[in-house]
Amino acid sequence: MSEPALAPRNALAGVVIVWAAALIAAVSIGIFVPEEWRVQWLMVGFGAAVLLSFGVQLWYGQAKGFIFRVAASAIGALVLLGVVSAAFGLAALIPS
Repeated sequence: MSEPALAPRNALAGVVIVWAAALIAAVSIGIFVPEEWRVQWLMVGFGAAVLLSFGVQLWYGQAKGFIFRVAASAIGALVLLGVVSAAFGLAALIPS
C-alpha cells in the first residue's frame, strides 16, 4: 500500500530545471563549439535534456502527470535550443 504524500514536491520545479539546463547547454555550445559542429552538439544537448527530464521526473516519484511533465520538459528544451540556435545562426550572418 502506498501512503499519500504529506508535502509533495513541486512538479513545475523539475520542468524548470530541465529548461535551465538546456539553456545553459545551448549557450555553452554556441560559445565554445566551432560553427560547423554546432548542430551536431545541439542534438547531443537535446538528447541529454530528454534523459535529464526522465531522470528528474522519476526522482519526483509521482505517477500522476508523468507523461505531461516529461513532454513539457522535452518540448520546452527543444524550443529553447531552437531559439538559441537561431540567434547564433543570425549572429553568424552579420559580417565581422
